Amino acid sequence: MSPNRSSEKEKGLHYRVELPKVVLTLVAGIDPGTLTGLAVYCKQTKELMMVSTVKVHEAFEAIKKIKAITDKDGNKLFVRVEDARKRKRYGLNSNAKQQGAGAIKIQCKQWEEFLKSEGISFDLVAPVQIKTKVDAKKFKMITGWSARTSNHARDAAMMVYGL
Repeated sequence: MSPNRSSEKEKGLHYRVELPKVVLTLVAGIDPGTLTGLAVYCKQTKELMMVSTVKVHEAFEAIKKIKAITDKDGNKLFVRVEDARKRKRYGLNSNAKQQGAGAIKIQCKQWEEFLKSEGISFDLVAPVQIKTKVDAKKFKMITGWSARTSNHARDAAMMVYGL
């Protein structure tokens, strides 16, 4: 560099601008069951990031992994679980439905204990508060999610979509 030329930095042509960090909030929806619906929604981008059906132990692991990633990146995770313990009506064949719901109620308690022990913020949602049983065509229309989904995955997604 010649003595007459000053550097770009000295001329003020080179400088760093610090942009504020955007904190993302991910909201996970859980539809408990033998086949557990799991969905993840980003509140800032207003997009579903994951819609799937997994075994219950896989859902617990997935939530742990998502929590680790959000913590590392300085983001936030909130989980909504459909809580069968808050169901008041069972409709037709109610005895059979109540029997199956007993196992789901146990799983809801396990989700509550797991989320507390992991220090994850959560909400237990009454089934009546969730728009469930949306067919695949309507789900795609509402959310834009075009990949194949099960009714469990769609129920989990509807719990978090649009929050």
